Amino acid sequence: MVEPDVLPPARSTVTHATITVSEPVGFRPLRTDLHLPPGGGPHPLVVWVHGGGWQSGSRLTLPETIAPHGFHERHVARGYAVADVDYRLSSEAQYPAQLVDVQAAVGWLHRHAFALGLDPARFATMGESAGGHLAAMVGLLGAGDAEIRAVVNWYGATDLTDFSHTDPDTAPAVLLGGAIGERLDFARFASPVHRVHPGAPPFLNVHGTADTIVPYRQSEALAEALRAHGVRADLLPVPDAGHCFEGWSDIGGVIDAGIDFLDDVLK
Repeated sequence: MVEPDVLPPARSTVTHATITVSEPVGFRPLRTDLHLPPGGGPHPLVVWVHGGGWQSGSRLTLPETIAPHGFHERHVARGYAVADVDYRLSSEAQYPAQLVDVQAAVGWLHRHAFALGLDPARFATMGESAGGHLAAMVGLLGAGDAEIRAVVNWYGATDLTDFSHTDPDTAPAVLLGGAIGERLDFARFASPVHRVHPGAPPFLNVHGTADTIVPYRQSEALAEALRAHGVRADLLPVPDAGHCFEGWSDIGGVIDAGIDFLDDVLK
């Protein structure tokens, strides 16, 4: 086990809050909050995508297991800007609306990078659970002119065909509009493990080995698929941890491991 949490002395502040980055027709405006390190930059950017089974959650909150461990503070203290983004939930719109929304946020941040003190050549996506799925998809597919240089995937759903094929009420089924077994081609289309390619950015996949919501094997499979294309794909198992790293005592160390990875591939 890694050493216990030690929070960094620096504290993040939301320099730009409640930025409207897109306004899908017929839906609510989508917002982003941007946390910036001191100084004028340009700073590398981590685009954080929340989880919640595509059905719930918000850019304003972190999982209860993660919130006390200085997620934003740790990134900002090491020179990273963090943008918390929203997207339409599956009760509002079916996939790929969620992907389109995150891509729109990334594109807006890229277009305004210099004014915001961001480095447009050092964008990374990061997310947990459903947000890990979306962060991975944006990393693999890009966002218009914005190229993603790294992805940190925390226990994301990387293969939607690996869930129940018959139950129309699972979170992936609701996302896709019906039972997975009736939409296998669509489920593959929406799954990072089936969208890998040689030009993909480096990935860090972090996953609890006892996760019963999204099985650890999904991160293993994504790492193997990326490596088969010659792409760097690091895999960090969190021993005996459940979903949202439940049961792991040093989540701060997990956050720092992601920043170490970003330092290696972005700096």
